[in-house]
Amino acid sequence: MCGGCVGTEYPERGTTCLEGGSFLLNFVGCAQCGRRDFVLVDNRAEGLDGGEEIVTYDHLCKNCHHLIARHEYTFSVVDDYQEYTMLCLLCGRAEDSISILPDDPRQMTPLF
Repeated sequence: MCGGCVGTEYPERGTTCLEGGSFLLNFVGCAQCGRRDFVLVDNRAEGLDGGEEIVTYDHLCKNCHHLIARHEYTFSVVDDYQEYTMLCLLCGRAEDSISILPDDPRQMTPLF
């Protein structure tokens, strides 16, 4: 992975967890060939590990195939919530949790 290709290493992305694609605003250009072009996604793998869905892939320079970053996305269901995480030098780090119930108990206003 190459810190010279990105503007900010592992930027904080809040709740934006990407299962695919690239955060091109953070790509400053390839440190190997010097060009700033599209980023390829390669070596995509999907699998299950103990009830957790894991998606991994590599971000590569379109021109010289230099490895920019490795991307990891996870999804799982814990109790009544869908849990998402993302960790990538280019795309950043993020976590999200969404209730699978019609009304999220964390968002309910107390009556008293």
